[in-house]
Amino acid sequence: MRLDKFIEYEANERAERRRLASKKDYGILDHLDSFERRFDEHVSDDAVVGSVSPSIFVGRADYPNVSTGLLSPVGREERAAAFETSAAWYDEGVSISDVFDRRTSLLNSTRGVDVADAGATAGVTSVGGGPAESVHDAWDGWLGVQREVAIADRPVDVEIGLDGRPDLDFDVGTEDIKTPTGPRAAARTADLDENPHVPRPVKKTLEDDDWRAEGAMTYLYRRGFDVYEINTILSAGALGRGENRRLVPTRWSITAVDDTVGQFLRGSIRDNPTVDRVEVHRNEYLGNAFWVILVPGRWEYELVEMKSPGSIWNPDPEAGVYLAAASEGREGRTGYVEETAGAYYAARLGVLEHLDDRGRQAKALVVRHVSDDYWGPVGVWQVREAVRNAFEGERGTAETFGEAVRGVADHLPVSLGRLRRKSTLAAGLQANLGDFVDAE
Repeated sequence: MRLDKFIEYEANERAERRRLASKKDYGILDHLDSFERRFDEHVSDDAVVGSVSPSIFVGRADYPNVSTGLLSPVGREERAAAFETSAAWYDEGVSISDVFDRRTSLLNSTRGVDVADAGATAGVTSVGGGPAESVHDAWDGWLGVQREVAIADRPVDVEIGLDGRPDLDFDVGTEDIKTPTGPRAAARTADLDENPHVPRPVKKTLEDDDWRAEGAMTYLYRRGFDVYEINTILSAGALGRGENRRLVPTRWSITAVDDTVGQFLRGSIRDNPTVDRVEVHRNEYLGNAFWVILVPGRWEYELVEMKSPGSIWNPDPEAGVYLAAASEGREGRTGYVEETAGAYYAARLGVLEHLDDRGRQAKALVVRHVSDDYWGPVGVWQVREAVRNAFEGERGTAETFGEAVRGVADHLPVSLGRLRRKSTLAAGLQANLGDFVDAE
């Protein structure tokens, strides 16, 4: 489909797609009263919670004393799986308010874990850019229960002994809107009420003490595990060589898995033939619009982010549009991305998965426009899923990369000149005959 026709088609289709409610909903904390009632109904006099845990959480603050938590939707056990972040959230079309409701409905039963207490080696650095906690290969006690929850293929029945009531002191304010989390409670004990079912490929990675974490991650991905499942297993310290296994803060584990799987896919496509024409793909979700331009040639990739005034990461309505960009060549990057952070790896994963499925390679420019409809951050998963799904349905085509960039720029909040000054690819990429010959 010609680019001009594609853009007209997309404008019409967007009216039928998922839309954020026109009135921004800051009532995400209203349901905490109902949570407190549910908590009273489901907690015994000795402060024991019987619930179902779909996931875990490992904090990154106060290293070397990290906070580790079991997450459980008290009183909503029958829907426990729906509270775990996954690709299914996109398929459901969840709104920002839906995400906040789910996140703030999870009781986070926590315990602090000290590096020395866990048998750790201080000073270890995680892929995501910070220190991570090394742990012995232990399956008893608090860390053992966490691992069992993390490696299971479905939510697990748990009994948690709490040291006091959850902290329900939520004052509605800017900081709460920015970082929605559920009530927290200090945990004394945790016990499993069932034997969790662990998939055979996960058992294999656990039993092999000589398997590096990166190899175990790609093995699980090739066996059909999505990155959401893998990052939970990694976060629980259940991957890697023997005593080098470590707890990885949840935020870092997400980026680590996106990056590791992305590197694997980049290697898989490096000898593939190139796409044979310039393609333009688009998707919009939760106030974020994504344009993906694929150009014939060897693999290169760039993400350019435009954050409108009034959006959550550029809240000053008087400020101009904030631009950030990061890129890589055929061999990838040598350091962590700072400007675009985890979004860079999440978007790259979606592009590489698409190219790998097609048996092709390409130069890829992803442009993300964060509008003021994006009033609260839901997590990098929405970037990953929006790009993954950008390749569904119709696509636009253009004769040249320049034509594609000009066509996309007409629908962006910055000028073509400013885009080119920020983007390495937009400033100078030209597909040529050599690209086609070398890539074959």
